[in-house]
Amino acid sequence: MRNRYLDLLRALAIVRVVVYHVTGWGSLTLMFPAMSVMFALAGSLMAASLSRSGPMAVGRRLRRLLPSLWVVAAIFVPAMLLTGLPFTPAVLLWLFPVADPPANYWGALALSPIWYLRDYLWFVLASPAALWLFRRFPVPTLLAPYCLLLVIELGIYQNPPVVLRHFGLYFGAWLLGFAHQSGMLRRLSVWILVPTAVALAAVGGAWILTHQGPRGYDLNDIPLGNALWSAAFILVALGRAPATAAWLDRNAVFGRVVTVLNRRALTIYLWHMAFVVALTPLVDVVGWSHQDLLGLAIRVALVFLLVGLVTAVVGWVEDVAAQRPPELIPGGRRPTSRPVRRHAESRTGDDDPSDGPAERRATLVPEQRGRGGDVIAR
Repeated sequence: MRNRYLDLLRALAIVRVVVYHVTGWGSLTLMFPAMSVMFALAGSLMAASLSRSGPMAVGRRLRRLLPSLWVVAAIFVPAMLLTGLPFTPAVLLWLFPVADPPANYWGALALSPIWYLRDYLWFVLASPAALWLFRRFPVPTLLAPYCLLLVIELGIYQNPPVVLRHFGLYFGAWLLGFAHQSGMLRRLSVWILVPTAVALAAVGGAWILTHQGPRGYDLNDIPLGNALWSAAFILVALGRAPATAAWLDRNAVFGRVVTVLNRRALTIYLWHMAFVVALTPLVDVVGWSHQDLLGLAIRVALVFLLVGLVTAVVGWVEDVAAQRPPELIPGGRRPTSRPVRRHAESRTGDDDPSDGPAERRATLVPEQRGRGGDVIAR
């Protein structure tokens, strides 16, 4: 049985990201540090995959990650080449983005969410070694990314590569996902977990208050505050996560929405910014400022509508990548069939227990579910 609580967290995270990009409200990053939560859920899932499949989990995770990017690249890269993007070998980074793929003047903003895939890819590649270290030295391994970020923010290590900076910023959340998957967070006494979360929030909050960025208290401009505040949030959200959330599916519509947002999270994330950019001229034409709540609500609704349409057209790629039967709208009832008993090593599908076929999902641990310059808001 799946842990729908984790599904709910991911669904809330993707909705928060889209709403934030439309409204620009920095307070949303404080209320719900969505990107760190998404990395923590992904880290938990990756640790579970490595535990079951070993290093083969890396290839399976890349198989899940890249096809949706390739669909985006197949549409936008030719358009950018026709509008001024030079054709160089760097264009191949759109196939495997270990660094920021090139983009032209409009593509740089419309495709800015690619930074997430770049970081995700690096974190997946680093996970086998990181999990080995975590199992032997859990606390030092958990602290390492935050120490790296502190060294960078204090100016001791100047001008680091953006990927290394993001290891400091987000890999700590990924490792907290390891701690969640291993049961380490659940085993923490409330007398340890709560004071630790409060201390992290206090230090992170103090740093945020004294190191405002160009957008005020927007966490995306305050890396160290972001990392500490997010760690506190994750400790509470995952450290005391319920075993399930059966109430979520008591309302069929709400439960279906959560399922769709989970099954199509990557497609929504990759495409939403293009529609945010495309609708931006409405601000001048119609006069919708960021203080016009009605105008913002309409823009949010339009973005979700457009994302829903494109998701219906290309979202099935996520099903194919996960070796699931393609669905136009995920979560529909399927004909029940007699379960097929298979040995673990004979499974051919992806090892995501929340998205795999029903007969395979039942055998897996229910709990795992899981350009980026620094200027683009997350």
